[in-house]
Amino acid sequence: MDYLTSFLAESWHVFRQAAPFLLFGFLVAGLLKALVPADLLVRHFGGRGFASVLKGALLGAPLPLCSCGVLPAAMGLRRQGAGAGATTAFMIATPETGVDSLAVTYAMIDPLMTVLRPLSAVLTAVVAGLAANLLPERFIPALKPGVQATSACVSGCCSGGCASPVASAETDPAVPATLSARLRDGLDHAFGEMLADVGLWLVIGVLAAGAIAAFVPPTFFQGLPGGELTSMLVMLVVGVPMYVCASSSTPIAASLLLKGLSPGAALVFLLTGPATNITTITVMARTFGTALTGVYVASIVLCSLAFGFLANRIYAALGFDIHAVLSTVTEALPAWLEVSSSFLLLVLIARAVLHSRHDHAALPCEVAQR
Repeated sequence: MDYLTSFLAESWHVFRQAAPFLLFGFLVAGLLKALVPADLLVRHFGGRGFASVLKGALLGAPLPLCSCGVLPAAMGLRRQGAGAGATTAFMIATPETGVDSLAVTYAMIDPLMTVLRPLSAVLTAVVAGLAANLLPERFIPALKPGVQATSACVSGCCSGGCASPVASAETDPAVPATLSARLRDGLDHAFGEMLADVGLWLVIGVLAAGAIAAFVPPTFFQGLPGGELTSMLVMLVVGVPMYVCASSSTPIAASLLLKGLSPGAALVFLLTGPATNITTITVMARTFGTALTGVYVASIVLCSLAFGFLANRIYAALGFDIHAVLSTVTEALPAWLEVSSSFLLLVLIARAVLHSRHDHAALPCEVAQR
């Protein structure tokens, strides 16, 4: 009972800290969908130059889509003529960071990681996009106009909504015309399909963070042989195959940091966990080809290790002890706001997941077969 009480208390503490910032992040995501034209993501992605790759990374970075949810959006971009490099950059920057995950990173870790995380994600996306542009066209299958940009709602991956900004814009002719209608549509999407897609995984991430906080010894990572390289490789082995969205990876990383994990190793997990998983890699290989998938995975692995080492050097150069900061963190917001936000977020998650399952029962999602 003592172990169970400690686990539940730690999980509730993590969820309380994250809830207000998650609600704010999803609010901003809804506003982005309402105010940013969907065809903007298509018009600027053509060609094989550096500019299109950079645009793919920068335009994808604020969108809170998971590594599975971004696949239909990327397929829609490719169908509309986006280059392989721009599409690859978009597929990496989008799941690795987003307005919701940045808000939670600021709340649960520190401002420096809040800067390093999106910067590393964008640079990783640019490197991968430029590498993808070096591949001969014969190694990259072209998606024909007849191929549907269906959602990658695969068993063990996405838990809810199957829509994406690009796919929705392509398939839904009834785009709201007035500002109020677009705002309503954007907020419905953010707190409906988006929240259904990541809600259960967010809860799982919070429970995992609670288990780490309750059961892992405080100096666990300090005693690993091999120093920082070993901890980074461990995070790499854990992060690449598992599915965890950017928001749910943050409380896990924060709990690991409290157990002695280096900031660089935490950054490795924050970059690889949201961007890769077995299902995404499998579907991507069938859709975009093994060559482009290899560039995608290799770029994420190599860049995450490089930025992990760099992050440790930056923290050391600034004399910033992230473990001391995390261990002395006090409540950032009033208790009443955290508690009310927590209950509101739980209700919204339950509502979104139940509505999503009801919709799926009426019209099941299909996985893109090619």
